[in-house]
Amino acid sequence: MPPAATPLPDFAAVEAAAARIAPHAQRTPMLRSHSLDALAGSQLYFKCENLQRAGAFKFRGACNAVWALPQALAARGVVTHSSGNHGAALALAARTRGIAAHVVVPTGAVAAKLAAIEAAGATLHRCAATLAAREAMCEAVRADTGATLVHPYADAQVIAGQGTAALELLREVGTLDAIVVPVGGGGLAAGSAIAAHGIDADIEVHGAEPAGAADAAQSLQRGARIDRLTPNTLCDGLRALLGEINFRLLQAHRVQVSTLEDRATLAAMRLLWERLKLVVEPSSAIALAAVLAQPERFRGRRVGIILSGGNVDLAALFAAYG
Repeated sequence: MPPAATPLPDFAAVEAAAARIAPHAQRTPMLRSHSLDALAGSQLYFKCENLQRAGAFKFRGACNAVWALPQALAARGVVTHSSGNHGAALALAARTRGIAAHVVVPTGAVAAKLAAIEAAGATLHRCAATLAAREAMCEAVRADTGATLVHPYADAQVIAGQGTAALELLREVGTLDAIVVPVGGGGLAAGSAIAAHGIDADIEVHGAEPAGAADAAQSLQRGARIDRLTPNTLCDGLRALLGEINFRLLQAHRVQVSTLEDRATLAAMRLLWERLKLVVEPSSAIALAAVLAQPERFRGRRVGIILSGGNVDLAALFAAYG
């Protein structure tokens, strides 16, 4: 994990990331739904990162990190640990630069996401399903290959890249009263806060987190980062613990985090499939769930919602919930 002295990325870093990734990343669409507006009692603006390359916002941060590397370092490749979306994103980003990608994957990861990582051309390295095992394997691969570690979320270039989704949304729709994003490791939430407050310091930034993996909410309430928690949630993309640099950014930008039960998230996912005709994963739908669960907070307001990804393990989902 990066040391406490790691510099925090700023709005200029997000703007630089936007320029850097422009030749490679999709400028994803913004969608509206009158029926969802009526249900929420607010004006909702959906940024569709499920339509991003590799199926998730993660490509933005991975692409920025890969293309920010000096050529001498890039030539040695990149390495990360990931249960899915970040691994696929880094593999694809590395392919755009013609360099090697190594992805450490834990046992029990979603099969569909592992297949996407391999299809993008990465070399997989399997390990036990613990953070310690993942970090140890990453270090072994880095030492053996000379590859640069691109952390899934606790990396300044990754955070800046993730912030470009909110930057695009705000420059398309104008100022918003609030932006709501999912929270796992905190890369998207931190980057979105930097982007939002670089444009308008009064925009509220809200994070949505599973009740079964609520370390971010608890960390912000206590004023100290929780570094031990066993997640229990269907939202496989939100099981990571909040990173140290991410925690500091969420504190600095006064990000508010609410927690949702998985069944509320699944209900929101169904609405998005039905009303917007979009395939989104539970880790994405939780942002809409947070708005619907708090009508008094968002009523009558202009609210941006970042739909973070669409890589759904359909077989597991329907086997578990019918």
